[in-house]
Amino acid sequence: MKIVILGGDGFCGWPTALHLSDQGHDVIIVDNFSRRVIDGELEAESLTPIRSLSERRAAWKEVSGRQIGFTFLDVAQDYEGLVGFFRSERPDAVVHFAEQRAAPYSMKSPRNKRYTVDNNVNATHNVLAATVESGHDIHLVHLGTMGVYGYGTAGLKIPEGYLDVEVTATGDPADAAGSRAGVSVEPHRIEQQILYPSNPGSIYHLTKVLDQHLFAYYVKNDSLRITDLHQGIIWGTHTEQTQRDERLINRFDYDGDYGTVLNRFLMQAAVGYPLTVHGTGGQTRAFIHLQDMVRCIQIALENPPAAGDRVKIFNQMTETHRVRDLAHLIGRITGAEVAMVPNPRKESAENELHVVNDAFLDLGLNPTTLSEGLLLEVEQIAGKYKDRADLSKVPATSLWTAEQQAGVPASAPSDSSAPSDSPVAPATSIPPAPAAAPVSPVSPVS
Repeated sequence: MKIVILGGDGFCGWPTALHLSDQGHDVIIVDNFSRRVIDGELEAESLTPIRSLSERRAAWKEVSGRQIGFTFLDVAQDYEGLVGFFRSERPDAVVHFAEQRAAPYSMKSPRNKRYTVDNNVNATHNVLAATVESGHDIHLVHLGTMGVYGYGTAGLKIPEGYLDVEVTATGDPADAAGSRAGVSVEPHRIEQQILYPSNPGSIYHLTKVLDQHLFAYYVKNDSLRITDLHQGIIWGTHTEQTQRDERLINRFDYDGDYGTVLNRFLMQAAVGYPLTVHGTGGQTRAFIHLQDMVRCIQIALENPPAAGDRVKIFNQMTETHRVRDLAHLIGRITGAEVAMVPNPRKESAENELHVVNDAFLDLGLNPTTLSEGLLLEVEQIAGKYKDRADLSKVPATSLWTAEQQAGVPASAPSDSSAPSDSPVAPATSIPPAPAAAPVSPVSPVS
């Protein structure tokens, strides 16, 4: 297949591009490097020393003999460029990672909220509209989030996207007026299947809810073929492909905005920083290893919906864990201190989470579950690059409301706290859009 990876320079996009290229697919990355711009804005670079995309692509060609193409394009802003790209390249599938992916970053300020909505919703809608306008049959695989469901205790296993419901009807369905020729109709039950009710916990999660409604409309109206992957929290650093050469290494975000909880704990253990557990630590979350993520993308591409089918939704996760349990596990195997800190998020202090994930298992996914060996491997990677860490960036200081407080441990190094006169992190600016550039042809690695 010819597969386009939107956001292919990012945390999920890069290992996915390598994995699919290694499978023999013709892969093209589309990116505008906005995530690298945000690194500069936050003054918090990847713990691992990621190379430029041109160096990465050259290294992959050297190691594998395969070529990954690249086009610079802002998917959220350059609609005409996107249409032209689809028409010229005629991809079989598009994998959509081109969204601002961090919940804390989306809550950092009103400007961050607006940026996240503008970027994410525009990007998704542009992809859908451009697919229709291009006239090509393109299978869209979108990386969503388990967070669209929310993290309350529902009392049932969360299904894969759709919920069976029964509605009590009091009229004859053949007569909108509720009766026919004076004939009364006994109340009766009608079975329906609806999108599982959404309950987003941040502006970022809200954009993913809006995405799924855009998908439902374009499937209904234009018969697009769409797969939406409701993913858990990623942990791990390496995939089979990224380990082949130091120049292929993936991002490792550790800061309070972009670092994922389990990777953050492992980094904190490696550098001697207390493991910061927000609130009671009773939040239960879904997790998936990075290697399983790329495998799930492959499975989704190999099992597309037919034209006219509803949106195909998978719960892309392999296990659930309570945050405080993870912290104590890592503390036990590494000797790290566990620190309970204020929760900067507005969320339930405790929740249960039970999830159906049968679809990927039935299609052959062999999950990588959490083990001491894998955890220590990630900690060792963090330890290798610990000199690159800025400990002042470790605490989560982006607040959901003015009532929340930053998650700074009392025993943190003195330079890692937010300003003492305010619980709110310093205001930041939204990264400027990269300089406009024409849609370039798919450029080979020289």
